[in-house]
Amino acid sequence: MVLRRKRKVVPFRTAGELDAMAAAGEVVGRALVAVRESAAPGVTTLELDAVAEQVIRDAGAVPSFLGYHGFPGSICASVNEKVVHGIPSADEVLSEGDLISIDCGAILDGWHGDSAWTFGVGRIIEADRLLSAATRLSMEAGIAAMVPGNRLTDVSHAIETGTRAAEAAHGRTYGIVDGYGGHGIGRQMHLDPFLPNEGDPGHGPELVVGSTLAIEPMLTLGTTATEVLADDWTVVTTDGSRAAHWEHTVAVTAEGPRIRTSRP
Repeated sequence: MVLRRKRKVVPFRTAGELDAMAAAGEVVGRALVAVRESAAPGVTTLELDAVAEQVIRDAGAVPSFLGYHGFPGSICASVNEKVVHGIPSADEVLSEGDLISIDCGAILDGWHGDSAWTFGVGRIIEADRLLSAATRLSMEAGIAAMVPGNRLTDVSHAIETGTRAAEAAHGRTYGIVDGYGGHGIGRQMHLDPFLPNEGDPGHGPELVVGSTLAIEPMLTLGTTATEVLADDWTVVTTDGSRAAHWEHTVAVTAEGPRIRTSRP
């Protein structure tokens, strides 16, 4: 007797559930835009956290980061050499030329949206601008690979290929942060599978219509290595080089990839 092995697929949602995720994602998008509009020299990252939380709660949603495994903020605010999971603080005052990554999540009607972007405070140097642009391009390459029939690491390979293309265009190298990546998302913020930001194509579960992933490359101007600070959250580059982080929640559809965390 021959038993047919059941194929593994990236968890998928119905069309109605994808709409519900888009509604949650829209709240996240509005919160991110409000934070960027508020970010200026002299503003603290704790003040930015309050802006995001107000937008989320005014929409009838709940900040998904606040209290998650004890995290104390509604956003992760990661400045300069901080890669991810920076804790908003009244003591962290933004300065002209800072590069800041804001990661934000919201829960609406039980569904999660998760998105991040990096931008400058005032005028920033060209290397930082290009770093953020390279990270965005890497994310967009990963998004383009979110089509039915692809495998999980096809997305990983696309992100890596997007990074290498940005390196060629910019005439420099970027570090792909080791050990961090994207994830499944739905009624929980973090679900399997883990999505590496580099690797060989053709491996892992298959993408099908309705599959959802949070795609989030993290690049640096130097090392691929990081360490976690004494607060047990903040991830920083070991060489002090600056980092960028871009993320969207994305669904596979028959018509192509669909971003679920649109920004106004």
